[in-house]
Amino acid sequence: MRVLIAEDDPISRRVLQTTLEKWGYEVEATADGVAALAALQRDDAAPLAILDWMMPGIDGVEVCRRLRENEPSILAYIILLTTLSEKSDIVRGLNAGANDYVVKPFDREELRARVQVGVRVIELQTGLAESVKKLEEALSQVRQLQGILPICSHCKRVRDDKNYWQQVESYVTAHSEAQFSHSICPECFDRIARPQIEEMRRLKAEGKFPDKP
Repeated sequence: MRVLIAEDDPISRRVLQTTLEKWGYEVEATADGVAALAALQRDDAAPLAILDWMMPGIDGVEVCRRLRENEPSILAYIILLTTLSEKSDIVRGLNAGANDYVVKPFDREELRARVQVGVRVIELQTGLAESVKKLEEALSQVRQLQGILPICSHCKRVRDDKNYWQQVESYVTAHSEAQFSHSICPECFDRIARPQIEEMRRLKAEGKFPDKP
């Protein structure tokens, strides 16, 4: 998975990048908030970002705020790196749109665990988005029959909205994606088909219904 990092200190940026790459992540490194925001707004943006809170230009919290307010469709998982440990500061960062935070200097195992949480969240979001897309595609192909459908009590033809009477299968085919294959139910077989078959056998036995050559 690709991870965007934004850290203005070159040494800290290199340490963070090397650490993530050792864990198997593909890293895109930026040096300030302006570059990080631009990278997160691209169509091919990394789904997970680790942003330093204090950066020149715009800080990590402002990157979160602008991204969430101006690009609500972007669901990047954002982790803030901060030297601020006051609860009010953490709340401010989360309220701006960050998903998590790690206090600097970071403990590597803590950072790894929090990144893994972000990866799981992203995978769940991706799976949900794919399911929603498939559902929308399926619904777009469904045409439903609704309302009261007049049907003749004798011939069983139905009346459409233009006052024309037609066979049920013709109406359903025209108003839905259903297709018909004709068969015969057991009741109709016993009531209609079986007597006809037996009559044909009787006629053949009497020589009144010869087999075709």
